[in-house]
Amino acid sequence: MTEDATTTEPAAGRQPPPGLSTRAIAVAAVLGVLLAVGIVVAGQLLGGASDTPAQSPAPTPRTGPLGLVPVDSPDAASASCSALVGALPEALPNNGGALDRLPLADPAPVGAAAWGDRVGEPVVLRCGLAKPAELTPTSQLRVVSGVQWLPVEGTGAATWFAVDRPVFVALTLPDGLGTGPLQKVSEVVGQALPAQPVRP
Repeated sequence: MTEDATTTEPAAGRQPPPGLSTRAIAVAAVLGVLLAVGIVVAGQLLGGASDTPAQSPAPTPRTGPLGLVPVDSPDAASASCSALVGALPEALPNNGGALDRLPLADPAPVGAAAWGDRVGEPVVLRCGLAKPAELTPTSQLRVVSGVQWLPVEGTGAATWFAVDRPVFVALTLPDGLGTGPLQKVSEVVGQALPAQPVRP
C-alpha cells in the first residue's frame, strides 16, 4: 500500500509540527510575562515618583544662642527700650503652642529679643530703631490691642513697626505663624510704653 503524499507534508492552512508550536508558545509566554513585569515595575517607579511630593531637607536645629546682626537702633539703650525689654514674656503663644524666648549670642544687640522653637525662623523684636522709611502720612496702619502698627511684607517674613510710642519697635514674624505673637507683644508694648501721636 502506498502512502499518500498529503499525509506526510503539511498542507496549506495546517498547524506546524508539534515541536515547533510548543517552542513558539513558550517563547511568546516568556516574552509576555517579561513585558507584564516591566510594565508593573515602570508603573511603580514612575507612579511613586509622581505621587510623592519632593521634600526639602529637614531644617537643622539651632544649638546654642541665636546670633542677631546689628541694625541701626539709635534709641536701643533708652529708658523706654529698657522698660519694654524687661517686660517681655519668656514665651509667646502660637497656634495652641508656645515659642520660648531664645538666648542671644554675644555681643547681643541692645534692645533685642527673640523667640522660637530652635528649628524654624525666630520671632525677633528690636526696640529703638530709626524711623522706618515706609512710614509716610498715607501709610495704612493696623491697630492691635491699642497699638498702631505699620506692617511691611518681606520674603518669608513680615516686619511690624509700632509707630505710636516714644521709640520705634519692630517685630519680625516668619510666614505661617498665627496671630498670638503679635497680640501678646502688642499687649506688652501698650503696657510698657505710653501712646503718642504717630510721627510720619
